[in-house]
Amino acid sequence: MRLTQFTDFGIRALILLADRDGDVLSAAAVAESLGVSVHHMAKVLQALGAAGLVRSHRGKQGGVTLALSPAAIRIGTVVRVLEEDQPLVECCRADGGSCVLTPACRLRAMLFGAEQAFLAELDRFSLADCRIPGLARLLVPGHAA
Repeated sequence: MRLTQFTDFGIRALILLADRDGDVLSAAAVAESLGVSVHHMAKVLQALGAAGLVRSHRGKQGGVTLALSPAAIRIGTVVRVLEEDQPLVECCRADGGSCVLTPACRLRAMLFGAEQAFLAELDRFSLADCRIPGLARLLVPGHAA
């Protein structure tokens, strides 16, 4: 299974925020630290906020922090949230897709089972398992070690 770049950015942002232990980071700081577009990171952080995984802070010193402890954020949950609108294949779309083989196809059930097994494996791990201590101090602009 291949995850979208959107999900990759989201997981990396969460790892960075986990290391910051409550510090508020702007979308620009997260994006710059991870070498990604601010525009993309803002969308990712918005999705993570809507899912209750990050909390937004407004104002001059605004940005985001984790909304839950790293141990409470399951990687499978993050992938489900960020891949929500990304079906594995056409026939797995919410509307059933337009594949003409769907009525007789056996592949869909196999792929669905594989996807569920993949997510179940990721559910075994939390964001705390992904932490890289000291990472943010090396990456976030203006935060010396």
